[in-house]
Formats: sequence, C-alpha cells, structure tokens
Amino acid sequence: VLDKARVKHKIRLMGIDAPERKQTFGTKSKQNLSNLIAGKFIEVEYNKRDRYGRIIGKLLLNGQDINLQQVKQGFAWHYKHYLKEQSKLDRVLYSSAEIEARNKHIGLWVVPAVAPWDYRKAKRK
Repeated sequence: VLDKARVKHKIRLMGIDAPERKQTFGTKSKQNLSNLIAGKFIEVEYNKRDRYGRIIGKLLLNGQDINLQQVKQGFAWHYKHYLKEQSKLDRVLYSSAEIEARNKHIGLWVVPAVAPWDYRKAKRK
C-alpha cells in the first residue's frame, strides 16, 4: 500500500490467511484482492506490526471490510490462530463467511484445499 507521501507499506491482512503464491488459487486470491482495491483510496485499520515489521491490519474501502470480502468470495481462510486479535463481531463475521463460502463451493473451496499454514509447515520440513 502506498500512503499519501507515496511511501510503500507491507500489510499483513488481519484475521485471514490466503493461499501462498505457488499454491492452488494463490494467484487468483492475489488477483481478487487487486481487483477489489488497486488504484483506490483505502484505509488501513491497525494497532500492531508482525516480527517482519509488516502492519497487521484491516483494509477498508468506503467502510467495507476488504479482508472479510476475501473470505466471503472464497479467496482466503478465516485465520483462527489469531482470534484474540479480532473483535468479537469480526470473529463471527469472518467465521460465518468462511462457512458460507465453503458450503457454496466458491473460490478455493471448489476443490479440496490445503490451508496455507499447513502448506508453509510442510515446506519447512
């Protein structure tokens, strides 16, 4: 994300985890996010950085939660490992969105998918 001064910031999307680039749907997930926000003015709601210095935040476009949209459209998982960092409302919304996308077999749910945290763990071994 570029700020008003055109300084680039890396954002880790809070509450979700998307397929890695080399995973099935990795490129499609990234493209979907680009389609939602590229060239648009967004807000980043955050209060934390990860160990790599990335902002951990929620992307908002005209008040719409883009992280949640990624889950609703079947291009990300609700990342339950960090539930405590989400508001109670977001926990419910993200979890429900994942269940609905899974039940509708949309996005990455059209085929059996390997969660990105499992993919990364297997790659480390």
